[in-house]
Amino acid sequence: MNTWKNIDFSNDELGHYSRHLSIPEFGMEGQKKLKAAKVVAVGTGGLGAPMLQYLAAAGVGTIGIVDFDKIEASNLHRQILFGSSDVGRSKVEVAKERLQEINPHINIQIHETRLTSENALEILDQYDVVADGTDNFPTRYLINDACVMLDKPNVHGSIFQFEGQLSVFNYVDEEENRGPNYRDLFPEPPPPGLVPDCAEAGVLGVLPGIIGCLQASEVIKIITGIGQPLSGELFLFDAQDFSTRKVNVTKNEDNPLRGENPEITELIDYEAFCGIPSTNGEQKESKSEVPEVTVEQYQSWLDSGEEVQLIDVREPYEVEIAEMGGELIPLDTVLNKTDKISRDKKVVVHCRSGVRSAKAINKLQEEYDFDNLYNLKGGILAWSEKVDESIPQY
Repeated sequence: MNTWKNIDFSNDELGHYSRHLSIPEFGMEGQKKLKAAKVVAVGTGGLGAPMLQYLAAAGVGTIGIVDFDKIEASNLHRQILFGSSDVGRSKVEVAKERLQEINPHINIQIHETRLTSENALEILDQYDVVADGTDNFPTRYLINDACVMLDKPNVHGSIFQFEGQLSVFNYVDEEENRGPNYRDLFPEPPPPGLVPDCAEAGVLGVLPGIIGCLQASEVIKIITGIGQPLSGELFLFDAQDFSTRKVNVTKNEDNPLRGENPEITELIDYEAFCGIPSTNGEQKESKSEVPEVTVEQYQSWLDSGEEVQLIDVREPYEVEIAEMGGELIPLDTVLNKTDKISRDKKVVVHCRSGVRSAKAINKLQEEYDFDNLYNLKGGILAWSEKVDESIPQY
């Protein structure tokens, strides 16, 4: 951590932090340590939004924010750092504005980029503590490996529907004992598509607020040395029955980073590691590329009277929110319902954004040699934006 003993506060700062200063175990020393610290949050979504607000309010002196996304209407039910007037704006820019309003006495550094193997070490090395608020496995493994290589603690959180998880990885205690890292808990990622993201599975809006606040609490404990960080343990929370439990996380001697025979000495291709096809053309998920059609092209087919079948591979609850017609065949049932898919005309397959529909086409091409399928680029979101604004974005 940075030196803190020579830190000073203005009168305004002392007023802002007065309730911290009143805690005997926290006091001026704890507040000085916070002001001297540098924390980076990767992701400003459901977890990052509440975590960043409380870290800013608490007085973490330098906060870094890494994200490349724009704000969408579907973010607002859980990412309460943002408002409806912010839709379409840069998340990191809006986050910086809001956090400076919460606490004008701190420094906010934004990194409007996707965290990759090429930039992770350079970005994360600027900070003392890393907080992982991401929602995909490649980035989680990337953050973990970079933190191990840089000797940084990694405060990890994850959410799914009604359930949340929290742990502190790669933490070194006062006796120089190093705790386990993410690869000790999850040596291998799940198969691609097995764990749906928030767009597919949904998430209770308050859940990331709960887990994100707990992440902020762990960050503060690490910085100040107050309390016992959640190292070597995984905290599990279920909002449906309000159950909580902690399970032990032990070191794995086969861990390729810190095990007996470490194999990983530099950052790798994490999308390939997680079984996700590369976007640079060197890898493909199937034997052929997925043909695409833009929403404008699809509209022109309809306008010209061409006979086209539309397949919707979303879930039934999504159709209740927004629909553009078509035969509903959810992704996990598509291989069992090929009799409903025409081989004699163009078939356009769509989902919310184009990801699941591409997976469906890959499966159908590989298993049943379909050659007349087209992925609707951008899915129903693009259709709503460019063709029919009456269809809600979600």
